[in-house]
Amino acid sequence: MCYTIVYNMLKEDELLKQFHIIIRLVLFLFGMIGCTGFIVPFLTRRILNIGNLAGLLVCAALVLYAVFMTRIHQWIQLFWQKTAGKVVLGIFAAGLAMALVLIIVMTSLMVKAAYAKPVENATVIVLGCKAYGEQPSIMLEERLKAAIKYLNANPESACIVSGGQGADETISEAQCMYLYLTSNGIAAERIYLEEQSTTTRENLSFSYEIIKEQGLNEKIAIATNNFHEYRAGRIADGIGLEYGAVSGNTALWLLPTYYARELLAILYEWVF
Repeated sequence: MCYTIVYNMLKEDELLKQFHIIIRLVLFLFGMIGCTGFIVPFLTRRILNIGNLAGLLVCAALVLYAVFMTRIHQWIQLFWQKTAGKVVLGIFAAGLAMALVLIIVMTSLMVKAAYAKPVENATVIVLGCKAYGEQPSIMLEERLKAAIKYLNANPESACIVSGGQGADETISEAQCMYLYLTSNGIAAERIYLEEQSTTTRENLSFSYEIIKEQGLNEKIAIATNNFHEYRAGRIADGIGLEYGAVSGNTALWLLPTYYARELLAILYEWVF
């Protein structure tokens, strides 16, 4: 009987060790894949923003945790024995739980906003994004494709292309969008250019001024990438515009970077 008890204890201990190894391996692989996903946009297109920086930081921390898990758990156990340690670890755990809840909530809002159907013949506002000379970036082209699809289905809709000229851009984003739309069959008289904006808020505010000046339909369809629709819609709602979403797809290799960036942007929007 004693032999059986000892055998079962050893067997359970061996199973725990194997489970521990599997968990470490999964976390390590997940962290490495995440690091790759966040660094690829920089290596291929020199895209570097708060999204891939934050993502790299989190994924690198996950890799380090997987590698040094045993030692980290030993430190936690020693820290937990002190009152101050319990307080600090409790705050950290609560903060981590809150962050996970916020991510789930924000992601749900992004998904819901991306499917907010616009009314017929709404005024389309295409939000600016990076342009390379007369060629739109991948992100901007997806916005334009979505706008073209809606404009073809709603022939009475006007379109405002909104975006200024960055320091490293040879023409304004609005001009780049105008050239793309007209070369893809959208009549020039349907398109209005807004070439001063540098932020999403300015895109929508300045476009609203054009809508009022030109007597266009004040019900709008926001053409932007799917992850961006929620924040854009929130801004539009704040300035009194009735809006729907005309969502462009996002390339999978760019999604982690811009998704992480958008989470932080939404949080900033909520707080400030």
